[in-house]
Amino acid sequence: MEQATNQSAAPAIDQSPETQPAKGREEAPVLEARELLRRYGLYAKKSWGQNFLIDERAYSAIVAACGLAAGELAVEVGAGLGTLTSRLLQTGASVVAIERERDMCEVLRRELGGHPRFAMREENALHTDYAALGGGRPVVIVGNLPYHITAPLLFTFLAARAAVRRIVIMVQREVAARILAPPDTEDYSALSAQVQLLAAVRRVCHVGRSGFLPAPRVDSTVVRLDPFPDSGTAVPVLDAACYSQVVRAAFGQRRKTLRNALASLPETMDDERVASAIAATGIELSRRGETLTVQEFARLADAITSARNTAEMVKGKD
Repeated sequence: MEQATNQSAAPAIDQSPETQPAKGREEAPVLEARELLRRYGLYAKKSWGQNFLIDERAYSAIVAACGLAAGELAVEVGAGLGTLTSRLLQTGASVVAIERERDMCEVLRRELGGHPRFAMREENALHTDYAALGGGRPVVIVGNLPYHITAPLLFTFLAARAAVRRIVIMVQREVAARILAPPDTEDYSALSAQVQLLAAVRRVCHVGRSGFLPAPRVDSTVVRLDPFPDSGTAVPVLDAACYSQVVRAAFGQRRKTLRNALASLPETMDDERVASAIAATGIELSRRGETLTVQEFARLADAITSARNTAEMVKGKD
């Protein structure tokens, strides 16, 4: 749930017996950030945006939100020092830790490497094949997402949602507000409309700055996402790519009306079939994108998709 490394040019981690893990132990020790930092002589590295979770209430809320049972599989993104990892293992679930920072990987190997239900993948989480990790069983993805890649990571998780039972992530509070926002509110955005099409979302808890070591400059929120079954959506959509295209256009400039926003899409308002199909939805084009529900975005997208498909069929006959 956090990452750390040396502030300087990363001298080798202490090889003393104190740092060696107890091998083959079934019950994982509950790891604490302060103790691990002291033991391995590590410090937060600002270039990695490293802040270590130390709030026990937050740990408990995250583990509870995952809803893990013995025999299930959790995939932890950015496992860092392994503090959350150890608590996930306490549930009886197996944990695959995704981590790529050198010192953190070494700490994970030493502290948890001998545990039979622990495995580590030293790789970039954006390149992980989440659908393949479970080997046919659904996985729970959990982690503290870096701000600069929050959206790409989230959509990577959701792209694998056929194999994902639940996603529990900690993000900056402002990002969480956008994920959770209802229509016609200040925080409602393209992220809101796209994520809420693919998963039911809810807030788990807020985590203040004092819950981390060192304290960051922002507050955080833990969010739970439950992908709809069978790779489904909140409402039926003919073409998910068209839905995303419509949503992005609608929020491209928040002051624009739908009429002007949709004009930026190829062959939309200039195409008589498409314009007629949009009009048939009954959605007023004088409205702005932030007032539309997921259901209304789906109706618009389906109208455009159907009109485009009809146009392609007509072309094919010519």
